[in-house]
Amino acid sequence: MSITTHVHEALERVDTEREEVAETVTAVDRFARRVDEIRPVSPIKPTGGGYAADGGVVAAATRSRPRPPTNRCQDVRELFAETIYATSTDADVDRADSLQTTISDELGQEIALLLSPETDRQFTPDVKGAVLTVTRKRRAELKAIDEALSTEADSLRSAVTALETVTDWLTRVNEIPLSELGFDDLRSRHEALSSHRDRCRQALQDRQAVLHGTTKHHAAAGVPHQSLVSSLYRPFPTAYPVVVTLCRLEECCADCQRTVRDHLTRRA
Repeated sequence: MSITTHVHEALERVDTEREEVAETVTAVDRFARRVDEIRPVSPIKPTGGGYAADGGVVAAATRSRPRPPTNRCQDVRELFAETIYATSTDADVDRADSLQTTISDELGQEIALLLSPETDRQFTPDVKGAVLTVTRKRRAELKAIDEALSTEADSLRSAVTALETVTDWLTRVNEIPLSELGFDDLRSRHEALSSHRDRCRQALQDRQAVLHGTTKHHAAAGVPHQSLVSSLYRPFPTAYPVVVTLCRLEECCADCQRTVRDHLTRRA
């Protein structure tokens, strides 16, 4: 039976995170499509001053200005609430504050201010373009994160294969006491332990190469793998479950090898 390690737990954590990112990408796509369907309003041009009959200037503020029947920025805000916000697991009891915070987190503070109910901004072509541009950028960032998570999952599965190969072998051979082994069998076990230590060291090198990498999706900002790992495994006893587990297993093999060597020396 294979031993469950922090690496196995890390793989479960990555699978869960990938599901959440996929849900967010779907929500972002829905949000972008529905925002694109909203027709923007024409910008309200300031009215220049005119001359009254007595020669005085009539203030522009006193002239009547057409206003849209509804604030379409608030429509966009509601669309965000129905799509991206609905997938958030951090929704607070105070929905208004939480919604505003989530818009800022997902689309940036500038867009959050444009869509804030405390402003009277209208959904002009410029505002629509800004919302869609930031939304496309956020989607690209999420796809980069997903690709980084895919890389992490592949790295974890590779580490699990190395770990299980070694631990399964150790579990199997430890059922036979060293005292019952002959000289040739002891030498074979010593050599096998050397091979398994090499396997652990190679897995460590492969893991370090992944940790020092960066994942990009098209022109999206890169996702440094070290930062991703630190964020993923913050609740874990260690931020580097693969490295720690492989190091401990290699040390275990080294201890076993020294014990076998002692038996060989006494038999020689």
